[in-house]
Amino acid sequence: MWTLRGEMEWRQPATDDDFEHDVSVGSMSAFVLLALVIGLAVVLVVSIPDDVVAPWSSKMLWLGLLIVLAILFFPARWALRRPWKVVAETGDNGEGEPEERWVGTVRGMFTVRQQVNRIAKDIQLDSQPGLEGPLQPVA
Repeated sequence: MWTLRGEMEWRQPATDDDFEHDVSVGSMSAFVLLALVIGLAVVLVVSIPDDVVAPWSSKMLWLGLLIVLAILFFPARWALRRPWKVVAETGDNGEGEPEERWVGTVRGMFTVRQQVNRIAKDIQLDSQPGLEGPLQPVA
């Protein structure tokens, strides 16, 4: 009996390749850029002359909607592209720990669903996850 689960990682997993980029400088720059974008959007909306004709009943509605969509694009992209840790475990050694454990990382919410289905199919066919997939055995 195999247990297959996936959980979203809030931080990028550290690997040997990205060791130099592992240091985080904080989130202050993101807040400064967000405030700048919001400030520029407010200035844009306030500076529109009264004689501008908009295609909808309210001239600010369409522009406000575009600005909100532009601002929400990046958080939505961030949430959909987070790395997920996928774990497949089987057995019990008597102490509650699995006898065999396979762990891997998959990027993206939709990709992780496809990979979990593929891993489940590999387990049904070969009674273990495939070696060509994202999972690797952990000692």
